[in-house]
Amino acid sequence: MKRPRRGIRTRQLPPAPEDDRQAEAQLLLAAALRHHPAGRFADAENLYRRILALDPRHPDGLLLLGTLAYQTGRLDLAVELIDAAAGVALDTAPYQASLGKMLLLLGQPQAALTHLQRAASLDPDAAETQNNLGNALHRLGQAVPAEAHYRRALDLLADFAEAHNNLGNLFYEQGRTDEAAARYRQALEIHPDYPEALGNLGSALLRQGRLEEAAEHLERAIALRPGLELAHFHLAEVRRRQERLEEAVAHYRTALALNPDRDIAHHNLGATFMRLAHPSAAAACFRAAIRLRPDFAEAHNNLAMSLLTQGEMAAGWQEHEWRWQIPPHAGAKRDFTQPQWRGEPAMGRTLLIHAEQAYGDTLQFCRYAPLAQQRGFRVVLEAPFPLIRLLAGLPGVERLVPAGEPLPPFDLHCPMLSLPLAFGTTVDSIPGDTPYLFSDSTDAAAWAARLAPMASAGPRVGLVWSGGRHSDWPAAAEIDRRRSIPPAMLAPLFSVPGLQFYSLQVGGPAAPGSLAMADHMGEMRDFADTAALAANMDLVISVDTAVAQVAGALGRPVCLLDRFDHCWRWLAGLRTSPWYPTMWIYRQPRPGDWESVVAELAADMRALSDGWHAAWAKKDTAARPE
Repeated sequence: MKRPRRGIRTRQLPPAPEDDRQAEAQLLLAAALRHHPAGRFADAENLYRRILALDPRHPDGLLLLGTLAYQTGRLDLAVELIDAAAGVALDTAPYQASLGKMLLLLGQPQAALTHLQRAASLDPDAAETQNNLGNALHRLGQAVPAEAHYRRALDLLADFAEAHNNLGNLFYEQGRTDEAAARYRQALEIHPDYPEALGNLGSALLRQGRLEEAAEHLERAIALRPGLELAHFHLAEVRRRQERLEEAVAHYRTALALNPDRDIAHHNLGATFMRLAHPSAAAACFRAAIRLRPDFAEAHNNLAMSLLTQGEMAAGWQEHEWRWQIPPHAGAKRDFTQPQWRGEPAMGRTLLIHAEQAYGDTLQFCRYAPLAQQRGFRVVLEAPFPLIRLLAGLPGVERLVPAGEPLPPFDLHCPMLSLPLAFGTTVDSIPGDTPYLFSDSTDAAAWAARLAPMASAGPRVGLVWSGGRHSDWPAAAEIDRRRSIPPAMLAPLFSVPGLQFYSLQVGGPAAPGSLAMADHMGEMRDFADTAALAANMDLVISVDTAVAQVAGALGRPVCLLDRFDHCWRWLAGLRTSPWYPTMWIYRQPRPGDWESVVAELAADMRALSDGWHAAWAKKDTAARPE
């Protein structure tokens, strides 16, 4: 920072006694005007300038006029004036401390540190100086000395609420949430209406999962200081976790109006819009976050989800490659020496296609293996062991390898969910022909024989009501919760006459005994067994799980019971799927509203009670009653 020219750093002779008294009187009057409820800043500034007209090097006049300049938004002038005051009173701690504090407020912690250290050397027992030294060091990333200065400030002044709050902030950033909350509470015992401490305690309670308490403190902070950006941001986080999504949107927007440069707020607003099934608005938010932080991998990946949901696949597949930089995918990326295939001609070479995510993704994207073989590749397919027997009938695969077993030689590799990018897949070019998987004929025939005695009971309907459990991945666990339906809520389907129901559910909550349903799932060893049973169903009804994709890949009629914030693969606004032509999609009209979904499906099933199997088996929507 360039300092103004000052000449010799000594005080001029004091003004004449009458001028001295006049200056003191004007200082008192200016202070009253500066703190006037109406904010009479212009009148106060005139008085400070009169003082400086009498004595251009009057340190109090320079300091207070600089403070006033800061209050009125003239930041450069504020630093210049306070710097001049500190230069006049070089060996006076308050002026050095004031300049240091001002530089901190202007976001210049390194420059502030010099003056604060000077002030502390002149007056080591000034609690505010010690606190501001802690602030400067904290912002410079020097946590250990920062903590020491905060504690020194509190040794000097035990009821220093700001120092308690600042020490809490240091602990919060270090993940010491309980200690941080204790410090915020101490600050509030001293100063109950301290907005920053209220907001900070709210954020700590949010991190602890104590959502109601967090909301209470954050709302109080906002009531005291409506412009407290972080309080709005954290209250938005609370409301999002409480499923109060519209309120979350409002607080994210307020936070961004106060600070448009917080990339995580743009991102989380986008994530909330995705929950509200507004993918276009979500995409705009993710792009705003990326503009602020170009390497924001999670924003790129979520932008992919929003684009794919809208059918913008060319851009969506490109953005989806960022998944390798976010958990849990980051730790799963394969470190092969062979290059990744990205769609270039490679006739006669061996391509390793390897599964990378959940069973359902493998079932959906293994369909590209025959296309790779048509491009002239010799295809090696690596997949999880529970899928191996089912995938054995997939055309175009020269060798099938269970995950974890040694791989044969290959020239190129491609993660399974990068295949759409390599093939340039758009909505119009999705390889949607089914069936592309086939149940084992012997196993399917065995199930047909076992179920034959029940043929007179009417068409067979397989049911799946719950997704898997992902306790090690909170985001996936949250999706599992939203995509699963309490089995008792399926009761209206059982009121449709002439049907027999079979469980295709693996794990999850048990169905109540009041639902008459055969359950052979204890006999299932792998997905091939499930496919053999599903092949004998006239209709499969499933939430968004791998079983729905088994049925779709087999070309069986399947009704997908889908959550409001549906997965990108089911596309926005469609009731059928270009990935699975025999699928009909029943979506929640509102978040969590499974009653409407089940009621609509039950009504369709009743309307098709005569010859309904033939109607469901058609590949267009004309079979569905309006």
